[in-house]
Amino acid sequence: MMRAFACLSFAAFLASTAFSQSTETPPTFEAADVHVNPRITNPYMRGPFNHDGTYELRTASMLDLIVTAYGVNADKVYGGPSWLEMDRFDVIAKVPDGATPEMRKMMLQALLADRFKLVVHNDTKPMPAYALTVGKKPQLKEADGSGETGCKPQGGSSTPGEGGIVMMSSVNGATTRINLGPDMTVQYSCRNMTMAAFAEGLGGMMGSQVGRNPVLDQTGLKGAWNFDVRWSLGIIGPMAAAAERISIFDAVDKQLGLKLDPIKVPTPVLVVDSANQKPTANLPDVAKRLPVPPTEFEVAEIKPSPPNSEGGMVMLNGRAMIMQGGGGRGPAFQNGRVNLQGYTLQNLIMLAWDLNSVDMLVGAPKWLDTDRFDVIAKVPGAGPSTETGMDMDLVLPMLRALLIDRFKLAVHNEDRPVSAYVLTAAKPKLKPADPANRSKWLNGPAPGAKDPRDANPALGRLVTCQNMTMAQFAAALPNMAGGYVHTPVLDSTGIEGAWDFTLNFSGAGMVNGMGGRGGDAGQPSGGAVAASDPNGALSLFDAVTKQLGLKLEMQKRPIPVLVIDHVEQKPTEN
Repeated sequence: MMRAFACLSFAAFLASTAFSQSTETPPTFEAADVHVNPRITNPYMRGPFNHDGTYELRTASMLDLIVTAYGVNADKVYGGPSWLEMDRFDVIAKVPDGATPEMRKMMLQALLADRFKLVVHNDTKPMPAYALTVGKKPQLKEADGSGETGCKPQGGSSTPGEGGIVMMSSVNGATTRINLGPDMTVQYSCRNMTMAAFAEGLGGMMGSQVGRNPVLDQTGLKGAWNFDVRWSLGIIGPMAAAAERISIFDAVDKQLGLKLDPIKVPTPVLVVDSANQKPTANLPDVAKRLPVPPTEFEVAEIKPSPPNSEGGMVMLNGRAMIMQGGGGRGPAFQNGRVNLQGYTLQNLIMLAWDLNSVDMLVGAPKWLDTDRFDVIAKVPGAGPSTETGMDMDLVLPMLRALLIDRFKLAVHNEDRPVSAYVLTAAKPKLKPADPANRSKWLNGPAPGAKDPRDANPALGRLVTCQNMTMAQFAAALPNMAGGYVHTPVLDSTGIEGAWDFTLNFSGAGMVNGMGGRGGDAGQPSGGAVAASDPNGALSLFDAVTKQLGLKLEMQKRPIPVLVIDHVEQKPTEN
């Protein structure tokens, strides 16, 4: 009932949107700057940000823009040109005072129609779903009505079992610690559950593998039931073997006596009829009409960190991000305040200039990666805290200005020879793509395809590429293969056209010789590919050669780097 209501609500929303646009003039932005974002190494939308009368979306694909404008899930946007998920755009617009979130959506719809000539319509298409049915012998115990109702992950231990890990799961707003043993399975204990409620909730269970696809109860079983069910997560533990791995589909079959089968059901969708790849030109005075963003913090303090303090840098969506040290005291950016404690100046510079690898920072003195500092700063006004969190693109220029001022930092950009990967052709094993499909890549198997990780869980990384050129594949590799590749990859295959293929390999930490240096990992000096591990693990480099007939080779070649011309070890006084 809830899922049917959701579908009706979705259809009603699209119908009302189309009706309102056809009968009255939609609200529009007062001014808008729209331009292509050339960065494809971080293919994730940032925003929407709404602050000081400005509405911003960055590195957004046309699919992202449509999803944001119409309030639909990405898998319910059907059709469109091949570039819909690959090309990236920035939108910076001025909104009228008092604009509501729904008004901003309508303004974005109007902008897409005006600047990209986007045309869409509502329709119904057969879309992937799952049917929950009764098998030969159901193994369910009829509930007596006692106890709480629902499916809860089992665990609660604060320390993992040997070879296992602890994960956090949010269920109905409550957070539970789950102790995963070395076989990397999760168990749910379900009490007083109807089959309709179980089907409805499957998509929200940890590692359920059904994604956003609806699960329809077709069991015909009435009443409420008690049962336990356990399946493997897409995480490989040191003792996990293929024989021990169990998918949710096998778990439902063998443990519950039910069946979970893929089907297709008629689903409301938003169809993209046409869109221009290049937006129309901005008005000549658009820069004057948009608010000028602040370039400096309102107030800032820098001081040496206490002895033995620690911080760190992690990669988030291919983007260098500073995270708080000292036991994880919370986010580094929150409520208009910047709080970085125990971080080296090297990490601060990498964050401020958005560098993905230490190899892209040249001329750093040795102390740059040893001396640690605490930075506490406040952004002007209320700060760019928005619908989706802190607007990093506004904060980073302020951090750059602070480091330049307080450390007398002088830098410049140039191309310098650096060890970086080149993609070449050996004996290509690629399938020509259907040009009607969108160009994209995703983690995991294609819808309905068999997951090879079930046969060999040591190959925990699976990337599916659709209608991709070799240039697009090379550009996406730093995101596909975190831990292996951090600097840009050059396409030297000479292969024209677009292709469909999958790439199945092990995480960098599972292959001998992989380790934690800041630059590219996995290849010893000299360009020789690191040997794959006897435990069944396969390095990215071996996978590229064996599965695609290509090669990833380390070469010295010019790439853009940030050169440090001058920096002082002690910051000026607060």
